[in-house]
Amino acid sequence: MEISAAGRLEVRITAADVGKRVSVRSLIEHGPSGEKFSDTLGVLTSWDNGVLRITRKSGESVRVAESALVAGKVVPAAPARRRGPAPARRRGPAASYGELARVAARGWRPVESERLGEWELRAAAGFTRRANSVLPLGDPGLPLDDALTAVRRWYAARELPAYVQTATGAEGAQELLCAELERRGWVREVTAELWTGGLAPVADLGDGTSGVLLSRDADEAWLARYRRKGVSEVALRVLGGGSPGAPAPGEPSVWFATVPGEPGAEAPAAIGRCVVDGRWAGFAAVEVDPARRREGLATAVMAALAARALEEGASAAWLQVETDNEGGRALYDRLGFAPHHAYHHYRAPEEPVSEGSAPDSSAPVGDGAS
Repeated sequence: MEISAAGRLEVRITAADVGKRVSVRSLIEHGPSGEKFSDTLGVLTSWDNGVLRITRKSGESVRVAESALVAGKVVPAAPARRRGPAPARRRGPAASYGELARVAARGWRPVESERLGEWELRAAAGFTRRANSVLPLGDPGLPLDDALTAVRRWYAARELPAYVQTATGAEGAQELLCAELERRGWVREVTAELWTGGLAPVADLGDGTSGVLLSRDADEAWLARYRRKGVSEVALRVLGGGSPGAPAPGEPSVWFATVPGEPGAEAPAAIGRCVVDGRWAGFAAVEVDPARRREGLATAVMAALAARALEEGASAAWLQVETDNEGGRALYDRLGFAPHHAYHHYRAPEEPVSEGSAPDSSAPVGDGAS
């Protein structure tokens, strides 16, 4: 909190600080255990009619009455989390939100995409929200209401719900856009987090990876363990990074890992997927037979994939995990990963879309990186 030379708490923020990261203390009437104050840290997304709205790193929006303010100040962006005095090779990699958003998009490509200014509209016949949502990095080239109308028309033409993927909790993220979407009735359906970590420490855990099989393609055995049943041709294209087999020069490299099950088993004991893109390796679809959990199979899968990614020149790792996946979060924490930012999928309200043309279909098709 901001304390003056006289030792008093002071409010040193105004409505002009909307869009900045702030820390505020406010009075509360009926706090737990008789507490009188509440502290809130996040991005100031609005200050209207005597009410402040602050979006926390998690995406939670907190309303604070101006009359209840006791102290407040602008604070710098949160520093990247480090895990003690480990050698640089084992520290979490430094990265901006924009870099990670682009890498994550390249690691889970849609089958169709189109530009709306600097926004990317992505579609894949409804297979996962990540491949069927807008990635709003930058300016759409239109006023926001017009841009959102164009977004809804584009998805309606494909008989898909309109989603916008946003992020909070990192410098350059989209707390202000989240607030604007919520004002317009867009509903946040899913919140997850993107975590980062060093790649070498994961590969170093590979003593038990000799039984892990690696392939360029998701074969029938791999798909038998994948939790999304009835995988379509479109889904296979998304999983495969756009095309099966070895990538073209400059394109991300996709690997699938399989731990065979016991003789006669209907599906493998464990699977995983990794996309290698420059210095980054992205893990996904790490799944284990419930009857074989706590045997270290998930670690073995990730170690084998990490070792291959190191061979291809990667040094840093990322993955996405939903906030309620306690088992996955515990595993990734043990492997040295830490949260970088939260991301959210906002769904358009149910009101009908007015007639009109969709964005120009002759616009350049995006490649998953803004």
